[in-house]
Amino acid sequence: MTKILIVDDEIGIRELLSEILMDEGYDVQVAENAAAARAARLAAKPDLVLLDIWMPDTDGITLLKEWSANGQLTMPVVMMSGHGTIDTAVEATRIGAIDYLEKPIALQKLLSTVKRGLQRREGTVAVPPLTLGAFPRSAPLRDLKKRLDQIASRSRLLLMRCSPGSVLEIASRSLQPAGASWYDLGTHSEPLDLGRLQANQGGVIYVAELARLNRSQQKNLAFAAERLDRFDLRLVMASEQGPEVLLEAGWDEPLVQHLYEVTIALPSLAELRDELPEIAAQLLLHLAESGEVPLRYLSTGALNALRTHSWSGGIAELRAAVKSLALASLEEEIAATAVHDLLAHTPVAAQGLLLDQPLREAREAFERLYFEHHLRLEGGNMTRLAEKCGLERTHLYRKLKQLGISVGRRSEDA
Repeated sequence: MTKILIVDDEIGIRELLSEILMDEGYDVQVAENAAAARAARLAAKPDLVLLDIWMPDTDGITLLKEWSANGQLTMPVVMMSGHGTIDTAVEATRIGAIDYLEKPIALQKLLSTVKRGLQRREGTVAVPPLTLGAFPRSAPLRDLKKRLDQIASRSRLLLMRCSPGSVLEIASRSLQPAGASWYDLGTHSEPLDLGRLQANQGGVIYVAELARLNRSQQKNLAFAAERLDRFDLRLVMASEQGPEVLLEAGWDEPLVQHLYEVTIALPSLAELRDELPEIAAQLLLHLAESGEVPLRYLSTGALNALRTHSWSGGIAELRAAVKSLALASLEEEIAATAVHDLLAHTPVAAQGLLLDQPLREAREAFERLYFEHHLRLEGGNMTRLAEKCGLERTHLYRKLKQLGISVGRRSEDA
């Protein structure tokens, strides 16, 4: 039976709409506020939601934004309001609502809107990617989103300077407008033409690592960069390397200068240690929404265990761990012991060293895990580490710096 969730703080409206829709044969659930709506959305997975805009705890627009950012806007949502404005309706539509009903709601208008919304559900897109908007309670991630939005409001081009283990994937997807296309330039080598840019108009051209682009992809990048305004495109790039590395590799100097005009540094998971429990919880929720794992919850102890781990593989490593925990858990709540067991006994390849990564990335990830492991075993003693790995100390320091591993240089380690 088709399930409809009604979210409204007025009991009279909830009862009236419920009665009408149940008479039409729908399975109706109600929620009096945003907190109850979140729980009902997660438990029941409704086919359509009627969402009031003005509510006492969290307003409907904010809840709609939250669902969109969390990847939970997988069902049609119709907004309702007794004193809305055109601007509010436009804002709700931009976020992802399919329609807007003004109270008092006429019977035929209600039924026709619900019917139309349910017809559209058949074409509902897959669960959208996770974005920074899913973390409104995290000050560092909230501020990062504000900086990205501010840059995006004035520049169509942005280069993210990132270290290994950064939040690149989540940050990049935060710059993708709702419903807009996403073209990963690094996965295509065929010549880029005007037709392809036209097909992606209003969307994002993405490059995960500039240094990995081949010659033909570099030409495609230059071609797209010159036509961003014409096709209303945004160019979002990332690199662990500075411009000098690209120039040494033979890149066109004017192009490199143009690409590095607007940059922003991204934090690593190590720098976001206090935010890691919320990131892990949102990753788990997103995996459940996409149907990759059963509905599971991380206990407080499990979240703390994840927080104290060194996630040198970044979001990809953390997602792999969370997915493994959820798939293996027989209970709804994942305990701390499960996290400790996974991190202690999981093969290296499952700790973020994913086998489908490019060889260079896989090698760097292994080296990073190797040196971090032995640094912990030796208590940071560089002399013993150099002896164990068979490297001269100067070369060892250079290697650790290249891998983004911070150590204190001492002339003679105790």
